[in-house]
Amino acid sequence: MKYIVISSGLRPGSNSRTMAESLCDRLREIGEETELLALSDHEMPFCDGKDYLDHPTTQLFREKVASADGIVLATPVYNYDANAAAKNFIEITGQAWQNKVVGFLCAAGGEKSYMSIMALANSLMLDFRCVIIPRFVYATGGAVTDETVVERTHELADELIRFTTGLNSD
Repeated sequence: MKYIVISSGLRPGSNSRTMAESLCDRLREIGEETELLALSDHEMPFCDGKDYLDHPTTQLFREKVASADGIVLATPVYNYDANAAAKNFIEITGQAWQNKVVGFLCAAGGEKSYMSIMALANSLMLDFRCVIIPRFVYATGGAVTDETVVERTHELADELIRFTTGLNSD
């Protein structure tokens, strides 16, 4: 199986990127082919209805999403939602998400937006028939490196493998 972990935080050293790197490390540690795609490392066009289609980054991102068996989106939570970069990424990659297994790592400033990722999860389920892993990691502030968050990140890695293997076995 091939996995991609998308870090949508645009700030260097962001909590969501730290979580993404932790998940990648865990997947590699157990022998899985894994790539970290940090949106902050790329010039990403806005989904503007047309011009973004010809942008080279759009093509690169679509290829990476299409070739993955499982995807984890690591996103900061702003104003009770995934950040705009994560949503824009999904919009420009569109149909490449079709039938993917998807998990989430969420870094937030407070505890009250725990369920905020559900709007994005529902969109992926309904628009692209993604299978959403019902276990996601939500961490606040500096807790992203706490032992319990790291343990939950490892559990997400295990679930990602279990779901993608189960759904892709012949």
